[in-house]
Amino acid sequence: VFGGSGTGEAIVANRFAHVRAVPFSGGNLELIKLAREHDDANVLSIGARFVTEKEACQAIDLFFATPFSHDERHADRIIQIEDLTK
Repeated sequence: VFGGSGTGEAIVANRFAHVRAVPFSGGNLELIKLAREHDDANVLSIGARFVTEKEACQAIDLFFATPFSHDERHADRIIQIEDLTK
């Protein structure tokens, strides 16, 4: 998802069941990695006003290359999140 800041788009995306969107408006790419590994983020919302095309491509590549960790504490968190939408 692309938007001005990426934040509003992530908020809207997260209103839908089974969506776990993470906003990215530049800076530390580690946040994307952790969102994928720990929170099983499945939507990346990019703030187009704040990132270059190169940064956006790096963020997208990292998002798709990083798997969910499946560690028990992270898997339990996803179950708790999903229970909120029932």
